[in-house]
Parts: sequence; C-alpha cells; structure tokens
Amino acid sequence: MEKANWSSPVAGFIILGLSDHPGLEKMFFVLILLMYLVILLGNGVLILVTILDSRLHTPMYFFLGNLSFLDICYTTSSVPLVLDGFLTPRKIISFSACAVQMFLSFTMGATECVLLGMMAFDRYVAICNPLRYPVVMSKAAYVPMAVSSWAIGGTASVVHTSLTIQLPFCGNNVINHLACEILAVLRLACVDISINVISMRVANVILLGVPVLFISISYVFIIATILRIPSAEGRRKAFSTCSAHFTVVVIFYGTLFFMYRKPKSKDSLGQNKEDLSDKLIPLFYGVVTPMLNPIIYSLRNKDVKSAVRNLMSQKCFTR
Repeated sequence: MEKANWSSPVAGFIILGLSDHPGLEKMFFVLILLMYLVILLGNGVLILVTILDSRLHTPMYFFLGNLSFLDICYTTSSVPLVLDGFLTPRKIISFSACAVQMFLSFTMGATECVLLGMMAFDRYVAICNPLRYPVVMSKAAYVPMAVSSWAIGGTASVVHTSLTIQLPFCGNNVINHLACEILAVLRLACVDISINVISMRVANVILLGVPVLFISISYVFIIATILRIPSAEGRRKAFSTCSAHFTVVVIFYGTLFFMYRKPKSKDSLGQNKEDLSDKLIPLFYGVVTPMLNPIIYSLRNKDVKSAVRNLMSQKCFTR
C-alpha cells in the first residue's frame, strides 16, 4: 500500500449535498441558517451567564458551559460548509480541509458522549448523596472530569481520522452527503475497510455503550431515590434538577445510535431512500440537537432564567 493517501489520485472531494433534491436546497438553507443563528445565540448566552453569574459557578453549570461550547464548535465545523453547499451545487473541498472537518466533527461528538456521562454522575451525587456533594464534586474533581472528556474525544477522533485518510480512494471523490462525514468518506474507499469497521464498532462500545450504561445505572438510583421522597413537592423538585439532562441524553444518544450503528454497504437497492435519510439524520444531530439544548436547560431552570434576566437588565442599565 502507498505510504499515505496524500499521494493518491484524489486531491479533493465533491460534496453532493442535496443536489439530487434541488427543491429542498433553498428551504433547508433558510431553515438551517436560522437554526445556526439560534444555536450561536442560545449557547452563547448560556456560556456568558455561567461565567458572569457567581450563583452558577457550580459543577452542573460548569458542565453545561462545556456542553454549550461543544455545540457551538460542532455546528461551526460543518454548518457553514453545508450552507455554502446549498448555494454551490457539487461543492469542491480539498482533501486536507475534509480531513480537518472529519477530525473536528468526530472530536466534538465523541467528547459530548463522554461529557453527558460525567453530567449524569454529577446529578447522581446531587440527588443520591446531597450531603457529600460539595466534597465529591469539588473543583479538583469536576475540572479533570471535563478535561478527560475532551481528551478521550480528541484521541478517538485522531485514531478514526488517521485510519480514514490513509485509505486509497482511486479517483472516486464524490461524497454523497452534506459534509465530510467519516462514514460517507469510508464508502468511497476502493479497498477493504474491515479495520475501519472494527474500530468504529469498538468506538461505538466505548463512546456510546459505556456512557449509556453508566447513565442508565445512574438514573436507576436517581429514580429510586426520588420515589423514596415522602412529599410530592420534594419529588417534583428533585426530578426537575435532572429532567433536562435526561431529555438531552435521549435525543443525543438516540440520534447517534441510528447514525453510527455501522458503515453501510455499497448496495444499490433502495440507495436513494437511504442516501436521503443518511443525510437528514446527521443533520438532525448536528443542528437540531444543539439548538434544543439551551432551550431544554433554560426552560424550567429558574437559576438560568434569573441569570439571563440579570444580564439583560445590566446591559439595559449600562445603556
């Protein structure tokens, strides 16, 4: 095999986008642009209030700030290219730019998988062991937890991106997707991708299976503890502290399980139907989920809403 894919005949890729469905391009351009602006605004406000409001300097809001930053980075790594593709049919992207986008997208997604598990542990300690919460979730604990989430996500992305860019593509350079997504690029390889498939399955177990199992066990204990609270008001307050996280977990992991279950074979049976769904599922994960996160976390959170009101009143006062 050649030393690296950089010497292969493919110098760049053509991103097909929705060119097979031209009637959808303008509609999705406007829709995704509006969603992207909401993502920047909503997650940006959450980051600001968690930094500026001292009442939100707690582990839960520290993790929430990381989650908002991840959502902004993930969408920014792909959405501008997707929008440009809607305006420029068969968008051409260089090999190196495609590799960078694959790396950034996978890093953010993998980091978020682990981070949601860390947030579940935070909610477990807060509800099941409230007296020990200040000790267990001290700054010396929750900062390394967040850093390790980024480290695990980055390491996994380096492995998968490296395995992908070393594959020879033999001139087949049309990516039937909205962006440079690893599974879509793998379909272009003209050699056996068994190692990539195995590594993807291992990543599914580590980044999807393990966190989901950990989150599930945490919520079993959380629910059991909540049900033992004698008063209905106490149960309602306890559940409200973790309902937002639980909702985000269901949306995030549910979409990922569909998206990364396995690289698909190059069979032409039902190809058009599968191709459209393969594009729309990552779109839902990459745009809709980051847009919903700040809404879900702030809708029933009095602390966040109060911090946002204080921030807005300070801005109005300074004017």
